[in-house]
Order: sequence, then C-alpha cells, then structure tokens
Amino acid sequence: MRVFLSILLAAMLVNGSAGAESNWPQFRGPLGNGSSPARDVPLTWGETNNIVWKVSVPGRGRSSPVVLGDHVWLTLAVEKGTRRERIGPDDMQTTEHITLEAVCLDRADGKILWRTKLFEVEKPDPVHWFNSWATPTPVVQPERLYCDFGTFGTASLNAKTGEILWKTRLPLDHQVGPGSSPVVFENLLVLVRDGRDAQYVAALDKKTGKEVWRTDRPPINASNPNLKKSFVTPLLVNTEGRTQLISPGAHWVVSYEPSTGREIWRARHGNGFSIGSCPVFGDGKAYFSTGCMRPELWAVRADGEGDVTTTHAAWKSTRQVPVMSSPVLLGDELYWISDDGIANCADVRGGEVHWQERLNQQHLASPLLAAGHVYFFGKSGKTTVIKAGKQFEKLAENLLEGDVVATPAIVDRTIFLRTDTHLYRIGAD
Repeated sequence: MRVFLSILLAAMLVNGSAGAESNWPQFRGPLGNGSSPARDVPLTWGETNNIVWKVSVPGRGRSSPVVLGDHVWLTLAVEKGTRRERIGPDDMQTTEHITLEAVCLDRADGKILWRTKLFEVEKPDPVHWFNSWATPTPVVQPERLYCDFGTFGTASLNAKTGEILWKTRLPLDHQVGPGSSPVVFENLLVLVRDGRDAQYVAALDKKTGKEVWRTDRPPINASNPNLKKSFVTPLLVNTEGRTQLISPGAHWVVSYEPSTGREIWRARHGNGFSIGSCPVFGDGKAYFSTGCMRPELWAVRADGEGDVTTTHAAWKSTRQVPVMSSPVLLGDELYWISDDGIANCADVRGGEVHWQERLNQQHLASPLLAAGHVYFFGKSGKTTVIKAGKQFEKLAENLLEGDVVATPAIVDRTIFLRTDTHLYRIGAD
C-alpha cells in the first residue's frame, strides 16, 4: 500500500493523476519513468497497417511529442545552411541560422493548429550529429506549454493559442548541444544545466520565468571541461514521506529538495560523464547509468542524507549499459538496452541478469512500458515488442520509414512516434 501511495503521489506532483491513460505531458510520460498506464496499446504496425495518420513535420528536432486532451505538441528547429563536419573527435553539425519553434497538432487528424517562432539564432553552437537544436522535450499542462532549448532559450506559451507568455535564457556551453528536458514541480519549472563551463540545477517561477533558486553541482575533478557535461532529465519521486528530485550528472548522482534546491544526498559514481540516460525509481532505490566512457548501471538507496557513496550504493552492473537511452521498471524487473542494441532484464533487488538478447540495430530512443509489454525503438525504424518477464519472449517487430531518435509517447490505444521527418499516430482506425 505504501508503494502504491508513493506512485500515486508522484503522479500528482508532476501533472495531476486524472486522465493519465490519455495524456503524455512530459518526457517519458506521466511519471517521467517511461511507464504508461495506457490500455489497448498496439502491438503491430507498419507503413500500411495500424497507422491512423502520418504527417510531415516542419523543420527538424528530436524532442518527444507531448499529449494532453485533444492536442499534440512538438518543438522543432528550422535550419539554414546545415553541414555535417568533424570537430575534434566528434561527428557534429553546424548551421548558419536556426529558428526554434513550437507547434500544436490536432490529435484526431494531425493537422497543424498553430506554429509559433520562439527564438532566432545566428550561427548557433554546433550540435552532435545524433543530437539536434530542438532535443529537450516540452512540458504541457492545462493552458500552458513550457519549451526549453538549453542554452538557446526557455519559453512559456498559451497551450491553446501559441501566444508567448514569457521568454528567458540560461546560457551554457553544452559542447554537443542541449539534451536535458524540463520538469514541473508545483509552481516551479526545473532545469538542469550541466555544461562544460558550469553545472547547476535551477528552478524558474513557471508563471513569470523568474529564477527562484539555483544550486551548484558537487565539484567535478576533471582537467578537461568536456568531461563535466551531461544531459539527464531529473526524476521526481516521493519516498519515505518526502519528495525528491533525483538528478545524475558527471561523477555524482544528487537528490534535491525540489521546492528549495537544497541538496538531500549525493553519491559519487566514478568518473562518468555525458549521460543521456535518465533514472528510474523503485524498491526504495534510484537506478541510473553513469554514461561515458564505460557505462555502469547503479542502484542507490534514496533514504540517506549527505554523502552516501559508501553507505547507500546497493549494486552495480557493467553488462551492456546504455549511455543514451533510459531503463524502465516493472515490479522486480528492470529493463534496459545498450546503445548498440543489446536488451537486458535484471532483478532490481541485486542486479542479477535474467536475460540478454541482441536486437540487431542501434538504439538511442528510450524503451517504454505499457500493458505488460516493453517497446524497444531502434534507430533505423524497427520497434521490437516483448512480453515483460524473466524469460525473453518477442511478440512483434514493426518497421517504419526514417530514423527514430526521439522517444515516442504512449496513450490509450495509441503510440505517437516521431522520425526525423514525420510524426505518426499508430493505432486502430
């Protein structure tokens, strides 16, 4: 009963529990953990099967769609003069100009209802070829849409009309582009800024955009500033009667009091950095990847205070851990997939691996959990659906055209999936 109440409260903290099956208001869903309460979710689809609509998306971006009521929202970048080039060791892209926008579509037919220009940027900082200038996923609430583009700016809009309510900017050197998505807690919009030049977590008043608090990250002992960056979206959880904002970053995972930014506990996970994988929470523990260069999956108990490195680290795994995608959790089983496509299932209590299977393509989008099934979204457009459990059981493989890097959204009877060029509504007509 205590676990159920904690999960219920967590849902209410994010965006309210009503209509959770029909809404996907933020990155990785109503609870921010990749788990959907949706029913009758499609298992099979293709370009000519179980596609309600497919619409061309203007511009480009790798943010996820968010869904509330009858509408779907995306962010995007309209680029001019984009080139792919090698910058140092990294496969990057540069451009002469970007227009950063938000767009609202009708859930029923995919028609664009409004499109708003938010920021114009001349010669923006380069981003990695796997990234984009519009990668962070927005957050939607009744009447409000919150869009973040990392160093390029943050904005609040009227969700129904697209009218801009406020704009602000917290500049940062991402080195390979923005990645962390915002989360909402009560009256606050929380942003993680883990760059080469600065590392901190900040909260803005969601009505005005004014900064309410800012907390620096723990010291990062790295001579190269590239080794200080990270791209994690934080996770709000409620455990032992208190709300925590859990946010891994370079070298450390930290829990904050979301209303004030006060640090609750921290644990040193080593020298990992450039983490794209987001945490999940269950059985009193946070589970997270440590990122580059040799990712490990850690489990840390969340009931501590101060530096808990030597007291609360429960277990860790080095078996095919992702840098980019995030795990999902159901009961005592934790599921994840490596960047090169090896899927895993392990026991959350001690990390014992139940199974490991190669899915034969790169995976950058995060897997999702719905109706007892785990959906693994491959970069080349193939989604593998398995039955959740201690034995590997493949149920379907579904192929669509285009690259899939953005994590999809799952609501009742529907999957919204974004490729580099299109947005699909997958489901029965």
